[in-house]
Amino acid sequence: MTSPHGIELAVHLISTYFGDIVSKVCECLLRKGTLSLAQVRKYTEMKDVTVKNALLVLIQHNCVQAFNLQVSGGFGEAPKIVTQYMALHDNIIHHMRFPKFLAIVLDEFGKECMEIIEGLLQHGSLSLKLITDRYKDKHKANATSEENSTAAIVLHENFNKLAHARYIERCPAHEPFLPPEEDAPKKRTARSRMGDGPLTVEARALAAAAPMESLRFLVEVDACGNGAADDDDDSNKCPTTGIVGEKRKQPEAEVWATNQNKEILWRVNFEEFMRRLRHKACVSHVTTRLDSVAGIVLSAIFEAGRKEETKVKMEKTVPLPLETVFEEAMKSEEGRSLTLERVRASLVQLGCELPTIGIDETYSIDLKKIIDQAQAQEVESIVLKKYGREAYRIFRLLLERERLYDTDKISNTTFVEKKDALKILFQLWKDDFLHMERLGNDAAQKSEILLWKLNKRSLWEQVLDDMYHAALNLKLRLVHELEQAKDILRVLKGKTVGDEVMQKRKRVGDKWKVLESSLMILDDAILLFHDF
Repeated sequence: MTSPHGIELAVHLISTYFGDIVSKVCECLLRKGTLSLAQVRKYTEMKDVTVKNALLVLIQHNCVQAFNLQVSGGFGEAPKIVTQYMALHDNIIHHMRFPKFLAIVLDEFGKECMEIIEGLLQHGSLSLKLITDRYKDKHKANATSEENSTAAIVLHENFNKLAHARYIERCPAHEPFLPPEEDAPKKRTARSRMGDGPLTVEARALAAAAPMESLRFLVEVDACGNGAADDDDDSNKCPTTGIVGEKRKQPEAEVWATNQNKEILWRVNFEEFMRRLRHKACVSHVTTRLDSVAGIVLSAIFEAGRKEETKVKMEKTVPLPLETVFEEAMKSEEGRSLTLERVRASLVQLGCELPTIGIDETYSIDLKKIIDQAQAQEVESIVLKKYGREAYRIFRLLLERERLYDTDKISNTTFVEKKDALKILFQLWKDDFLHMERLGNDAAQKSEILLWKLNKRSLWEQVLDDMYHAALNLKLRLVHELEQAKDILRVLKGKTVGDEVMQKRKRVGDKWKVLESSLMILDDAILLFHDF
């Protein structure tokens, strides 16, 4: 269930990128849930062609997934196939993280690979031919045919690097068919599993649309990849769709991750970027809580186990031998001075039990515990700033031991006067931080006993919604500052710029940088509570 301010933030992002018409259609899907075209048209009160165009834009940019569903007809009518549309809230929020994605690729592979990712983020999905054409248009200044051919080969190599690193993937099927639930396969894959209950229609649709894992990152060698082929030669077009369709053996194979020219479409793989950001957050938390060596060792574990790790939210890292972790740690400049014993000690610091030293000495880190600790630390800081140090001590006690405590026990353990403790507890309860139970209040007892327990699940949801609200306010303030900057530039057009005006421009620029930085820091916290 998406939080109210989470929906408002997503709608604002869509409005900023694609305009009010597209955002109205997106908001309808976010608030009403999965709908057919007729239902979207009814709720938005817009023309059929306008709704279709808006949905195409959202699908192109991975914000909406369409799927075909068999529904029963009226009395005496045969079942019919209806196309349904569901909004992908997480993918919409990812638009806010595009600068982070680009920074990751720039740091790992350089500027040329970053430009490929930038094009995919800008256009949503592209074929390899369109990526090549985009590159040629950007770098065509006085280049010879030989230089163009060489550049295209380099581009294809960079494309292969990104696919191998799983930063890009083939697009899902445009409109996969969902058979009736009784006919659906019972096997639950890692990518389709959502909780312990039965799969929802939306989860089944995402699972049906996803490419086979063996094809998801496969870059086929064809004429489109060499960059030297004549674009107008039909014989050089990529004949890849048939291969994909044959392996899937589904009715919609002819539209599987392809455009009208039957070229395979590619998009940015958000899962991999979420995995890398999760790793970064874990390393940062461990470095702050323990020491820099523990951060180096954890980073080495992530790098060494990257190929084996396939899920974003793995609760534990891949088990690795001590020697493998040590060798990976030695590759970094900070880790060259480490000894084998120091690495082993850091692994114990990270929560690993010390195994019997020998051939089977392997280690695995509990990532869920690290994320839980980071979330708790974030909420603790909120309580400290909002309610004060005494409330912070009470909150920590209830967080560490998730059970019912009476007021006297809380007061004695945290060294807070009972009257003050009661006042703080009632304030936290009023703000839905705590759950309260009343005992007694009969003739045998002089007063009732109040029991308190942290309302963790609802509190975490409330904190996340507050973060979405704060992010929305920052985005709106950024828009306001941008409008102010435009007004200043409009006034300055054709005039001599004085010192006072230059200072005004500098102040606007400084505000923009502070707001952007604050938004990125806030987004780190949103990732921690929602995506990790």
